[in-house]
Amino acid sequence: MRKFILSVLCMLPIAAGAQTHNFWLDSDFMARGELRVGGNAAGSTQAEGDFAAFMLGRVRLAANYQLYTQKSSPLLEVRVSGQYSGTWGAASSALTLYEGWAKVNWGKGFFAQLGRQPLSYDDQRIFGSDDWSMTGISHDGLKLGYDGSRHKVHLFGAFNQNPSNISGGTYYTGGLQPYKGLTALWYHWDLPWIPLGVSLTVTDIMMQGETQENNTVYHQQMAGAYLHFHPEKWSVEAAYYKQMGKEEHNIPIDAWMAGGKVKFTPSKSWAFRLGYDYLSGDSNFSVPPSGQIGMQRHEVIRGFSSVYGSRHSFYGAMDFFYLSAYYGGFTPGLQNAYAGATWKPLPALSLDLAYHFLATAAKLPNAEQPLGHEVEVSAGYDFGHGIGLSMGYTFMRGTETMVVLKRTSDKRELHWAWIMFRATPRFLQFQR
Repeated sequence: MRKFILSVLCMLPIAAGAQTHNFWLDSDFMARGELRVGGNAAGSTQAEGDFAAFMLGRVRLAANYQLYTQKSSPLLEVRVSGQYSGTWGAASSALTLYEGWAKVNWGKGFFAQLGRQPLSYDDQRIFGSDDWSMTGISHDGLKLGYDGSRHKVHLFGAFNQNPSNISGGTYYTGGLQPYKGLTALWYHWDLPWIPLGVSLTVTDIMMQGETQENNTVYHQQMAGAYLHFHPEKWSVEAAYYKQMGKEEHNIPIDAWMAGGKVKFTPSKSWAFRLGYDYLSGDSNFSVPPSGQIGMQRHEVIRGFSSVYGSRHSFYGAMDFFYLSAYYGGFTPGLQNAYAGATWKPLPALSLDLAYHFLATAAKLPNAEQPLGHEVEVSAGYDFGHGIGLSMGYTFMRGTETMVVLKRTSDKRELHWAWIMFRATPRFLQFQR
């Protein structure tokens, strides 16, 4: 027995020497100045001649650790990222934990990741990190998965709670995310014989009633597919998602969306795109004139919810839609037809021009469907070493329908200009 213990102790330094420890710190500093005339990103508008100007800031500092043994992939990964975000000069700001997770890789592509983590899949329409916003989107939960060369499967589960009381039930009043619980399954397959990727997403979202007395849990389901066909100079994307179940007021949900985009890249300097999105809307949708209440009874929710995706990437850069709820909590849906072009006169310089025609999906009893036209111009320069500068200008000409839906004055011209600096340096990296 003594010889056995001595032999084990002699082996410990050898095992420890076979381990590799990686540690580094990385950061994300972002500052964006915005000037808005006639509208803001919350989907509302301003009075005649009014404007808003402000600076937004975000700082993230993340500590990363990897433990390697004899395998090519790390056995253990840990990431802790703190985040500060707010408006320059504001008395209050947000200091939060953006990421805090540990990931164990079992080998052959299998892994488990536990803690606060962003979810980013496909084109980020349904689940995305929403990196444009100052706060981003992350979730507390457990992810089990398999990442192979052709097949990938991720299963994510979350159960949210405010206090950790030993009594008093499990009523959730909202916090990091509005849902009580979330189950999401994502499967991706890269076909071996053609450049085509296919993804399937299925979710179940648990939402509670509005009060602790009415804390019934309602389940909302979503199922859909995303396809990406990418031969040499072309890229074709298509998506379809269907939403079912009941929302937190016990109203049935019957909503869907479909979208497609074609991109052509004839050279390293030019790229052209054309696309269309349709998001279903609630029937009999109407917004009463200012000063009136008005009530509309909806027996079925037909307005599609964009769930937890990176919304700024879709439906127009001005973010007038799907960033905030419409009056009464319902939505007329959206049609988004768009075209754009990107030109890179220099490897580090990118110029982009885009146009959107926007209209409601549902027919309105008190207005026409077209909402307006939006033109976007932006430029970005990459200085290298994680340093970049970008700027843009967006003009929107709204219709009378936009005036009715937003309960505004007759001013229909909206302007938005912005300039953003971003640096993502990595430092204090070492290996042992």
